[in-house]
Amino acid sequence: MTRSPRTRLWRSTLAVSAAIAVTAGVVAAAPDSKKKAPAAAKPKLSLIAATKSVTLDKYSWSEGVWLDLGTYLTAEGAPFEFKVTRESYKKPIVAKQIIRDGKKTTTKTLPAGTVKDFSGLPDFVEVKITDPAGKTVLKTSQNFCPNNASGRVRPDAPATSKYPGGCPTNPFTLGSVWGVEKGWASNTYSGHYEDDTTVDLAAGSYTAKISVAKKYRDLFGIANKTQSVKVTVIEHPDEPGEGEGGWGAARKAAAGAGADAHAHHAGHGKAQPPVSLAEATGGTAPTYNVGHGPHPPAPPALPWALKKNARTSANIGDKAGQTDGSRQAPGAKPNAKRPTGKPVVPASAPKPDLRSLPAYGVTIVDGKEYDTPGKDYVAFSANVWNAGPAQLVVDGFRKPGADLMDAYQYFYDAKGKQIGYTPTGTMEWDPRPGHVHWHFTDFASYRLLKEDKKEAVRSGKEAFCLANTDAVDYTVKNANWHPDGTDLATSCGQENSISVREVLDVGSGDTYTQDLPDQSFDITDVPNGTYWIQVLANPEKRLKETSTSNNSALRKIVLGGKPGARTVSVPAHHLVDAN
Repeated sequence: MTRSPRTRLWRSTLAVSAAIAVTAGVVAAAPDSKKKAPAAAKPKLSLIAATKSVTLDKYSWSEGVWLDLGTYLTAEGAPFEFKVTRESYKKPIVAKQIIRDGKKTTTKTLPAGTVKDFSGLPDFVEVKITDPAGKTVLKTSQNFCPNNASGRVRPDAPATSKYPGGCPTNPFTLGSVWGVEKGWASNTYSGHYEDDTTVDLAAGSYTAKISVAKKYRDLFGIANKTQSVKVTVIEHPDEPGEGEGGWGAARKAAAGAGADAHAHHAGHGKAQPPVSLAEATGGTAPTYNVGHGPHPPAPPALPWALKKNARTSANIGDKAGQTDGSRQAPGAKPNAKRPTGKPVVPASAPKPDLRSLPAYGVTIVDGKEYDTPGKDYVAFSANVWNAGPAQLVVDGFRKPGADLMDAYQYFYDAKGKQIGYTPTGTMEWDPRPGHVHWHFTDFASYRLLKEDKKEAVRSGKEAFCLANTDAVDYTVKNANWHPDGTDLATSCGQENSISVREVLDVGSGDTYTQDLPDQSFDITDVPNGTYWIQVLANPEKRLKETSTSNNSALRKIVLGGKPGARTVSVPAHHLVDAN
């Protein structure tokens, strides 16, 4: 599940806690113990600037600068909350604002077309940049993910935000929750969620004027207040530490071919230059080790001021398998001993519901890349997710000297007490580059079907390490908005592990991308024509789940071209015209 350097999505070498993101730039009144403000019928929203000036770095290997100007949207009186869903891929996305007034909750559906995907509110912020002579050199708009890097603006605000960290960008996401917690503020810069979002600014001094677009001011009652920020662009021919193994060299390598040092932690997706610092998050905006095909989820952008300490903060708090200071929580621990007594699957026990998403990121790969010259492959990304209402929990136990682990699925009651277990196959160590962790066997399978749905080719991959890489639908019952086990280094074990616990949480899915071994079909001898990529969860039905009728997903593709120069086209999947 860990991607190869060829298409690795770079994660910054830092993951600074977002809890301090705003407080350094915002002064708030101390709480009054004698007075308690009444609950507001809706949030009072304001655009603020954490600082009056920012410095943007421009490097020789970058096409421009990331326009993170340190502006935030604050929510007072009540959270700024949304539930974003689609009934199916045949129906458009619907975004509803959730308005909480004490014990009363109401919803307001946003106008049709306001939200086009699950990555946030499009064109939310308008930016105008002028040079010292007052000449406008840039006008642009920026999208806003309410789940972006955030922090408290008042000391009496809730200590933690209940909302997920980041907005999902998997093209087949089904449901999401966005929110700015009451008394908190979220960074308005979400450029890392999009391709080609750097802007071309020459070295020098500028003035930026930032405001919320009128349609959103009218929609949410935001004051028409423009923030002014002085901008200094500094051009660097190279970064400090360009020597072998240096921090700058690693970042530059990651912007191109990738950095081998992070090969087992980086994401699955299109390579991008390093971006603003990312908080350690859960499955929504996955951490440094997670990404998704051509639509990479992005790290929330922390304010520019925190970047000043980047080089001194990196690697603080790293544990085994971590190299970027993210201080990611370790994976869940398996039971101390393998289960004893008679296996039982209580009928009353809540169970997971495994479902597949249609394949995406479909591409042709020359056999040379797989060390099999003369062959043609069609590669793809795939995701199996858990619709709940219970976690999928699988423990692996290894007998001394054994190559395989014995795997067991566990069941819990509503209070979290273990009430049953059942043997469910094995786990195996996969030493291949791009994996290097323990795989649970027979979790899913891939088949290339002919137009009449008969099998043409079967992929060799059926074993997986389970991790919560994507927030597929955080609106389902019991969805966990802050899942553990998003870090492959701790979720999937090491070669000398004696036991492993792998968990797929409710609402989250596990993506494997097209650059990994066996994440493809050999089409060398497959005729041109129309085919279906089938992603099938739990193919042998070894796992106990709520339903097995929804385990298959199909994606149509059309193969063409000639041997050594095959082509593939991918029609839209109903309303999802993304590959």
